[in-house]
Amino acid sequence: MLTLLKIRNLALVDELAWELGSGLIGVTGETGAGKSVIVGALKLVLGERADKGLIRTGEDSCSVEAVFDLSDASEINAILEDGGLPPCDDTQLIVRRMIGTTANRQFVNDSPVTLALLKRLGEHLVDLHGPHDHQSLLSTERQLSMLDAHAGAETPLATYREAYRAWRAKSSELEELRTAESASEQEIDLLRHQIEEISSANLKPADEQDLEDRWRRASNATRLVESAAAAVAARSGEDGIIERLAEVQRLVRDLEKHDPSVRERTAALETATIELQDLEANLSDYAGELDIDPAEAAVLEERVNLLESLKRKYGPSLADVLARRDRAAARLDTIENRGEKLEALEKEVAALRTALDASGKTLSQIRKKAAPKLAKEISSQLKDLGFKQSSFEAPLKPLAEPGPQGLEGVEFQFGPNPGEPLMPLRQIASSGEISRVMLAVKSALADQDATPLMVFDEIDANVGGEVARAVGRKMAALGTRHQVVAITHFPQVAATAAHHFVVEKEVSGGRTRSRLYPVSGETRIQELVRMLGGGGEQARAMAASLLNS
Repeated sequence: MLTLLKIRNLALVDELAWELGSGLIGVTGETGAGKSVIVGALKLVLGERADKGLIRTGEDSCSVEAVFDLSDASEINAILEDGGLPPCDDTQLIVRRMIGTTANRQFVNDSPVTLALLKRLGEHLVDLHGPHDHQSLLSTERQLSMLDAHAGAETPLATYREAYRAWRAKSSELEELRTAESASEQEIDLLRHQIEEISSANLKPADEQDLEDRWRRASNATRLVESAAAAVAARSGEDGIIERLAEVQRLVRDLEKHDPSVRERTAALETATIELQDLEANLSDYAGELDIDPAEAAVLEERVNLLESLKRKYGPSLADVLARRDRAAARLDTIENRGEKLEALEKEVAALRTALDASGKTLSQIRKKAAPKLAKEISSQLKDLGFKQSSFEAPLKPLAEPGPQGLEGVEFQFGPNPGEPLMPLRQIASSGEISRVMLAVKSALADQDATPLMVFDEIDANVGGEVARAVGRKMAALGTRHQVVAITHFPQVAATAAHHFVVEKEVSGGRTRSRLYPVSGETRIQELVRMLGGGGEQARAMAASLLNS
C-alpha cells in the first residue's frame, strides 16, 4: 500500500507529509481547499506529464515523493529489471518526481527513470478514478480482460496468445512468399549477380589484416630497403655509432685501470654496445629478406582494391558483405523454389490454425461459463448501489477472424430501468450512473484485482441520500481487500472511512496554503456536520448516527 505521500511546493501546498493507513481513507474539505492537489500529486507519481504551472508561486521547483510497501514485488521487479534498473532490495518502492522551471526529473529508488517506465509502474501501483476517468471501463478490450480475470483464465489465455503469435508469424511468412511470385527478372538477375560477385571473391574476414600488412610491405619495399640500409650505415660507418662507442669503451677502460670502483657505473656501456651490434645484425637480415617483386605487389594491390570495392557496395565490413550475400541467396532460393515452399508453408499455417482454434475453443468455453456469473455478481453489486431493478449482461460476440485475445469479444450491457433495452456502457450519459457501475465492477473483481491502491475522486457526484451511503459501504468493503482513498463531498461516504482526513485552506503571512490533517472523535463529527450543511443538535446527532452505523 501507499504508506507516505510527500508534496512540496505543488500548487497551494507548500509542504505536506501524509502518512496513510490501510482500508478506506476518506478525504474531505471545502470546494477549492486543495483536494485536487492530492489527486494531481498521485497522477505525477503515475507518470502523467507535468506542467511548470503546477509550481507554487514564487518557487522554482516542486516535488512529489511516494513510498509504497509491496507484499509481493515480483511484478514491479520484472518491470524494473526490464528497464535496466536494480530490483527492490526489500518490498519498499520509492517514486520521486521533481518539476522545475527548466527541466523535470523522475526517480525510482533513487535511480533516474524515463516517464514511460514510470507509467508502466504506475499501472501496477494505483488505480485512479475520477468523474471523467472511466475510459478503461468503457474499453471493450479492458472489459474482456476483466472477464478473463473473473474466470481465472490466465493460463488458457497465455496458451492461446502463444498459438496466435506462432500462427500470425507463419502466416506473414506465407504472405511474403506469395508476393515473391511477382518478382521481376531484373530482381532475379541482380540477386544472382550479387551472389556470384561476393562468392567469387572467396572472402575471409580473419585474413583481411594480414593481407593489408603484406600489401603495405610489398608496395613500400624499395623505401623499406633504403631505410634499413641507412640505419645500418648510421651504426657501423666510419663515423657511425658503433665506431664512436668503441672510442668511449677505450676511455672507460682507462678510467677503470686507474679507479676500479668506476666499473659499477660503466657496466651499462658494454650492454648498450652488444645491443647495438645485435640491432645492426637484425637490420641487415631484414634488408636482405625484403624481396622486391613488382608482380606480387600488383596482385596484392588488386586484391585490396577488390575488398574495398565490395565493402563500399555491400557493407562497411567483410562480415556485412557476406551477410548481404546470404540474404540475397535466401531471397533467390525463396523465389526459385517458391512452389515447394508455398506448399510446405501452407501446411504449417493450416496446422498452426488448427492448434489456434483448439486453444481458442478452450478459452471460449471458460468465458461462456464465466460471463453470466460475472454479470450476476455485478448486478448484485449494482442493486446495493441503488439500481434495484437494473439489468447487466456480458454478451460474447464471435469474431470473423481470430484476434490476439481470442475468438470472441465482449461488450458490457447495462439497463438501469426495467422495460428499457440494455445499452453498451459507452452509451451511458450520466456520470453518476457510470461511476456507480464502475464501483460495482471493481467490487465484483476485488479479489482478482492486484492493484494495491484504488483512488476514487468524487465519483459519488450526482448521487445522494441512501445511495451515497451505499456507495460509502461499498468502498469500505473494497477497503477490506485494498487500500482505498475516497475524495468526497458526501458525509455518508466519509463516515464509512477507517481514516478521515480534512483538506483546508489557510492564510499565513499574506500567502494562501493548503494543509491536510486527520480528524477523529469530536473533530470528525464537526467535519461531518459541516458536510451536512449546518450546525445544531439535529445535524450533530445525524453525524454521530452516520459514524455509529
